[in-house]
Amino acid sequence: MSRTYERDTSAGPVNGGVSFWWEQAGVPAQRPGLDGDLACDVAVVGGGLTGLWAAYELSRLDPSLDVVVLEAEFCGYGASGRNGGWLSAELAGSRETYARAGGREGVLALVHAMERAVDDVLAVCAEEGVEADQVKDGVLYVARTAAQEERLRASLDADRAWGLGEDHRRLLDADELAARVRVAGARAAAFSPHCARVQPARLVAGLAAAVERRGVRILEGTRVTDVRPGEAVTERGTVRAQHVLRCLEGFTAGLPGLRRTWLPMNSAMVATEPLPDAVWDEIGWRGAELLGDEAHAYCYAQRTADGRIALGGRGVPYRFGSRTDVDGQTQAWTVESLRRILHDLFPATRDVPLAHAWCGVLGVPRDWSASVGLDPVTGVGWAGGYVGSGLTTTHLAGRTLADLVLGRDTDLTRLPWTNHRVRRWEPEPLRWLGVKAMYGLYREADRREAKGLGRTSALARLGDRITGR
Repeated sequence: MSRTYERDTSAGPVNGGVSFWWEQAGVPAQRPGLDGDLACDVAVVGGGLTGLWAAYELSRLDPSLDVVVLEAEFCGYGASGRNGGWLSAELAGSRETYARAGGREGVLALVHAMERAVDDVLAVCAEEGVEADQVKDGVLYVARTAAQEERLRASLDADRAWGLGEDHRRLLDADELAARVRVAGARAAAFSPHCARVQPARLVAGLAAAVERRGVRILEGTRVTDVRPGEAVTERGTVRAQHVLRCLEGFTAGLPGLRRTWLPMNSAMVATEPLPDAVWDEIGWRGAELLGDEAHAYCYAQRTADGRIALGGRGVPYRFGSRTDVDGQTQAWTVESLRRILHDLFPATRDVPLAHAWCGVLGVPRDWSASVGLDPVTGVGWAGGYVGSGLTTTHLAGRTLADLVLGRDTDLTRLPWTNHRVRRWEPEPLRWLGVKAMYGLYREADRREAKGLGRTSALARLGDRITGR
């Protein structure tokens, strides 16, 4: 079975079709699915990067294990094949949250583990022959207003207070930033070397192939309807295993009893047609640095290997009742909002058409902090809650899950996010109202700061308090 998505740009950019990344890489033919009940050692629920990295590491550490990956659509159909391509060391959540479990040293260990994970992913790509347009040129966080610059400098001061030096992140003035990329109205930026650009669909497709070469079975078109101790129940049979790993991230809410565990937050993206050389000359973005900003309703972007700009932001942040999109289709006004952001950042792109728009969901815990864990009694494991910072985090989580399944006491299993638990989100309509209010306040705060407010708007701080961000 395979999917075909028709490309018709006569009425504007392609909308949906999973993502531009999959259009570029080619939506794969679906692998065979489950055919009746099955027994194995480890059942991995979800064929995204978390599940694939867990399977990869398990097969590497113990090749005798029978590992089965169960995927509802095809590997990388969710956020793993729709994200911004930031292989970054950015950590979801606050350091203070992790410090409550691991103290200062635990937080620093987690930060440095994330930094190493960037290089670890690139090393696996080299070893396994995965070609995903990967280039490690770092990431830039740009401040374009006085309030944004204040926040950026405060975040760098916080780095220093935690003992993180300029090798973690450092300040660039406007001229230093312009030497890398010219962003309209930019005042300053923070640069971190711990980030690589990737093409997400090619990364997940390459990893899936590597996992299969190691003997892992991947069963696609097999939707898991319930996860129980020792069982993954599907529409096509039940898979029984000593360990069942729930690796669904933003789709976790679709399982019974888990609707309020992680909120499925929506993020949307657009990709331009290839930019003419004259436009790139005006922008000056010659490297593969990733680019973000310090707005409350922030954006994220990359220069693609074929000379486009792919840019993302929140759009409609949450659908009532934890609903998700259909094949990545997003709202027309979201596309226009992202178009305006693109033109605001880079006025030279105003005549460059958009080629594609899409969206996807990411998992948000109530405390906005990621976790990975395993219940030794039930054998059920989980990982997620990456809050949009998951491309690298999935690798660290997958390796940690493998260690937990194998009963290994390692530096990874002792990190402060391991077995971190948090209360559930409120029932509807409270969570919908809360998220809607938060992003309404963020957008208004950004408007006030753009008009000259020299400090962080109190509206943004109220938004943080409403949702516990």
